[in-house]
Amino acid sequence: MISLNTWGGVAGREGLLDFFRARDDVDVFCLQEIWNGGEHIRGTTLAGVRYDKFLSDLYPAIGTMLENHLGYFRPHYHDWYGLAMFIKKNIVLREEGETWVWKTRADIYDDEVANHAHNIQYATFETKKGTRTIINFHGLWNGQGKFDTEERLTQSKNIVEFLKTIAHPYILCGDFNLLPDTESLKMFEAAGMRNLVKEFGVTSTRSSFYKKPHRFADYTLASDGVTVHDFKILPDEISDHLAMYLEFE
Repeated sequence: MISLNTWGGVAGREGLLDFFRARDDVDVFCLQEIWNGGEHIRGTTLAGVRYDKFLSDLYPAIGTMLENHLGYFRPHYHDWYGLAMFIKKNIVLREEGETWVWKTRADIYDDEVANHAHNIQYATFETKKGTRTIINFHGLWNGQGKFDTEERLTQSKNIVEFLKTIAHPYILCGDFNLLPDTESLKMFEAAGMRNLVKEFGVTSTRSSFYKKPHRFADYTLASDGVTVHDFKILPDEISDHLAMYLEFE
């Protein structure tokens, strides 16, 4: 599986789509900052954020590259911006869904974009070793760093409560918008999950497009029962984030 914050395609359309075209053998993609519309706000500024270069057709464009996959889009801002998973058609999918971990779908603040609601997207499927769930997550962003806040602590608590409902092994991945030493992240480790970014000695999950000093934002965590064969950060410069690659059981 691969997890990637696509940055809405701002780093360049062709390079990003070529990345997916070359990786059709990957079983599951977990993607953040996916646009599926929203072209009407191009060129506008909301809460100090200028919307000029995002690809409003990013979701269907990626789907065109991944002909052997089925796409699932779960917006958390209006109905055109959010999370997406692409899952190979030969995988026996039991359930795909979402749950809200910060506010609800009804909470939309066009004058305060960073305060929009957040969901997690999940897919439960069958493997030769039993049922597994992969959870796709994009954490709160407030433009003021990646430190603990009451909102982020609440968000993590809500995710942990959801994880308690899963009776089989699972993986949680995405752009958490958290630094490694935050309590909001350690909460997942305390719940028994392996932090693969820490375990594999990753030193950065950001590409050269990202100019700020903090080099962590993205994480992949695995529960008991997940056998990890390989985990690495891919070098492709297709976003201000780097993609995380996981091979398991």
